[in-house]
Amino acid sequence: MKILKETQSLENRVIRRVRASKNGSVFSAMHFLDFGSRSGVDQALSRLCRAGTLSRCGRGLYTLPKSHPWFGELKPEIPALAKAIAARKGLELRPAEAEAANLLGLSEQVPARAAFLTGGRSQKLRVGNATIDLRGRSARLMKMSPTPTGLVVSALRSLGKDHVPVEKLERLRRDLSEKDRRTLLRELPLAPAWMHPHLRSLAMEGKNS
Repeated sequence: MKILKETQSLENRVIRRVRASKNGSVFSAMHFLDFGSRSGVDQALSRLCRAGTLSRCGRGLYTLPKSHPWFGELKPEIPALAKAIAARKGLELRPAEAEAANLLGLSEQVPARAAFLTGGRSQKLRVGNATIDLRGRSARLMKMSPTPTGLVVSALRSLGKDHVPVEKLERLRRDLSEKDRRTLLRELPLAPAWMHPHLRSLAMEGKNS
């Protein structure tokens, strides 16, 4: 009876955490190891899948089942899958160059394929019908703060030395906080030399100019 109660308690704690998360999130056993042993968590996840409470969306990956009246079961979006895989592998992920430019409003081009930068090796991972493109980058780049420096440097790298939209850079400058500007100046030596003038310009006080 005690073992049954412990099992049910573990399953309840797992499903509570899943339901409290952002809609569409993806999980692996690594997200629940504070609840119990790896074998216990794996068994709890398997039981929740058999009961239909959770759905497997890849090897060792789980999500809340979600369906559409026309399209049937909906698969998680690639960023959620990538985030879960990165957590399982102990990798840090950042938006790839073209995505960074789009996120900052420096480019209107929407990347055709989801890609992510990582300090690990470049690889393409297959999860069901989805392909996750992980692009290995130098320790120098990954040493930068994810935002704003890493994001800005990736965006500028995507645009290229001779194609930086100055007027859009000006709008971005006005949106940066004082903390962001200090970070850009502190981490400027980590960026390629041709980017330094752009980073110094972004680091100038912009809200009251």
